[in-house]
Amino acid sequence: MLDVAEIQTFEHDVLVIGAGGAGLRAAIECSARGLSTGLMCKSLLGKAHTVMAEGGVAAALGNVDGRDNWKVHFRDTMRGGKFLNQWRMAELHAREAPDRVRELEAWGAVFDRTRDGLISQRNFGGHRYPRLAHVGDRTGLEIIRTLQDHAVHKGFGIYMECTALQVLMDGGRIAGVLGYWRESGRFVLFRTRAVVLATGGGGRAWRVTSNSWEYSGDGYAMAYEAGAELMDMEFTQFHPTGMVWPPSVRGILVTEGVRGDGGVLLNSAGKRFMFEYIPERFATETADSEAEANRWLKGDRIARRPPELLTRDVVARAITREVNEGRGSPHGGVFLDIASRVPAETIKRKLPSMYHQFKELAEVDITREAMEVGPTLHYFMGGVRVDPDTQMSTVSGLFAIGEAAAGMHGANRLGGNSLSDLLVFGRLAGVGVAQYVKGLGTVPRVHEEEVRAAVRRATDILNRESGANPYALHERLQEVMGRYVGIVRTESELRTALEELDRLKAEAAKVKAPGASQYNAAWHEALDLGSLLTTAEAVARAALVRQESRGAHTRVDHPEERDEWQKVNVMVRRGRDGRMETQVVNRQEPPKDLAAIAFAKIEDLEAGRV
Repeated sequence: MLDVAEIQTFEHDVLVIGAGGAGLRAAIECSARGLSTGLMCKSLLGKAHTVMAEGGVAAALGNVDGRDNWKVHFRDTMRGGKFLNQWRMAELHAREAPDRVRELEAWGAVFDRTRDGLISQRNFGGHRYPRLAHVGDRTGLEIIRTLQDHAVHKGFGIYMECTALQVLMDGGRIAGVLGYWRESGRFVLFRTRAVVLATGGGGRAWRVTSNSWEYSGDGYAMAYEAGAELMDMEFTQFHPTGMVWPPSVRGILVTEGVRGDGGVLLNSAGKRFMFEYIPERFATETADSEAEANRWLKGDRIARRPPELLTRDVVARAITREVNEGRGSPHGGVFLDIASRVPAETIKRKLPSMYHQFKELAEVDITREAMEVGPTLHYFMGGVRVDPDTQMSTVSGLFAIGEAAAGMHGANRLGGNSLSDLLVFGRLAGVGVAQYVKGLGTVPRVHEEEVRAAVRRATDILNRESGANPYALHERLQEVMGRYVGIVRTESELRTALEELDRLKAEAAKVKAPGASQYNAAWHEALDLGSLLTTAEAVARAALVRQESRGAHTRVDHPEERDEWQKVNVMVRRGRDGRMETQVVNRQEPPKDLAAIAFAKIEDLEAGRV
C-alpha cells in the first residue's frame, strides 16, 4: 500500500494553480497580505497564454479620447456580452481597470506613449473609444514580464512543469492538491487552506484553436469533481481572425489591432462584406459606408466605427457565412488586408510581432499581401461560478479567476477585456483568499485514502495490459467537437455529440500509456483526456439547454435572442449519481443604477446625464 508520508509534500496557506497573468497577480496579492503562497504551473514560468494577448489591455484611462470613462466601458462590456454578464463583476472590472494598468506602469511596464507622454491607447472591436493600452502588439508579453519581475521579490514557492491532478477535500473545504512532476512522473502533495484556479480554458478539445497544449480544461474538471458549479459553458468564443493558411501557422491569432489600425475583411470577390452584417443593436454606432469608415480611421471624431470592429461573435459568424455561401478564400477563410491601406513602415512599427511572426513562420509579408483568416476556438466565457467580490466558488476555499471563472464576459468577450479581467480579479481573489484563510478555525486535513485513490487512478493507465491510444482518442474528441459543437449548432448535432462523448468516455476509462512515468508524453496525454472530456461534455450539455442564439452561442434551430433566456444562466454540476446534470437558474435583477448605464444612449453618457 502506498505510504502517503513518502510523497514529496509542501505546505502553504494558498496554492495558485496557473502562472499566467491572473495567477501571478493573485499570488502577488496573497503574498503581500502575509500568506504563505505557492504558485504551480503546468509548463515553464513565462509560457502562459497571457503572452498571446497582443493588442492591448482595456481600461478607460481616457488618454486618447477624453470622453471615455468607466461607465462607457461598462456599457460596452454589457452590450458585448449580450447582457448576460454578472453585473457586479462587469462594474468592478470597469471601475478598477485603470488603477490596475497604472499599477503595472509603476511596477515597470513600458507602454507605448502619446505625444503628451501618456499611455497610448488603440481601438478594438466592441469598444466605443480607443481604450487598449498597448506595447506595440506585444502587450501580453510585457504584462507577464512585469508581473514576473515584481513577483520574484515576494518569496513565494514556484513549482514549474508540475501538473495538478485533483483538489483534495475535508468536509466540504479545500485541504490540498495532488499533482505530479512532468519530468520525473513522481507525485507531489500540497497541503493548503485555499486553492486559486488560474488554469485558463479548454481549447484543446477542438482541432482548430489558438490554444496550446496546456489548455485542457484542468481547472473546470477539478472544480467540477470537487462539487463546484460551472456556469455559461455554452459560450465558447471563436476569434474571427485566426490564420487558416499556410498550415505552419493555422490557428495562430491575428490580433484585433490589425483591424483597429485599418485592416479590412474581404471576400473572394474583393468585396468588403462586413457592411452587410451590422446588427440592429449596433447600427446607430457603426459606419454604413466605406467613406465614413475611412473618415473614422483618419481621426474624424464624428464618424462612426467600421463594421470590422464589431464584436467578435458578429465578425466570426459573418466570416463563416461568407465561406459557407461560396465567397471564401481558397483555403476556407476570408482575406484580411492591411497592406493596401497602411504604409509598410507603419505596419512594422505598430504591429512588429505580426510582421515578424508571419514572415518567419509562414513567409507571408503582411506589408505586401492579404492574410487568409477564419474563426479559431480561442476563449471560454464560461467557467467556475464565483462570487463577484471574492472570486470564491460554491466550494469553501476554492477560488477561480481569469478564463477559469465565469461571469465577467457574459455571452461574448470584448477584445482586451481579458487582460484587465485577470489584473482586476487576480487582485480581488488575493483579497478574498486572505479574508477566507484568516477566518478559518480548524485547519483542513488531507485524507490519505483520497490521495491513494487518486494515485491509483493515475497509475492504472501505466499498468494496463491493453487499452485505447490516448492520442487517437484525443483526435476523435477534436473531430466530434469541431463537427457537432462548433461555431453554429443544432439540437440534433448536440445530441449526437453527447452520444459520441459517452463512447469516448467509456474508452478513456481504459486508456493505456505504455512505459514508465518518466518522460512519458503518452501518459500526460491520457491524464489530460479526463479533463478534456469533462470540459467538452459541459459545453455540449449547456449548449443543448440554451434554446436561443446569443453572443458566441449560435443555434441554427433557435436563431434569435429570446428575452426569457436573458434572465437565466445555465449551470452544470456533478449529480449525486456521479453523472453530469444541468440546471437553469434565474438571474438576479440588475441594480437600477447599473441598468441605467448599460441601457443608456451613448449621447446621454457622453453628456453626463446618466
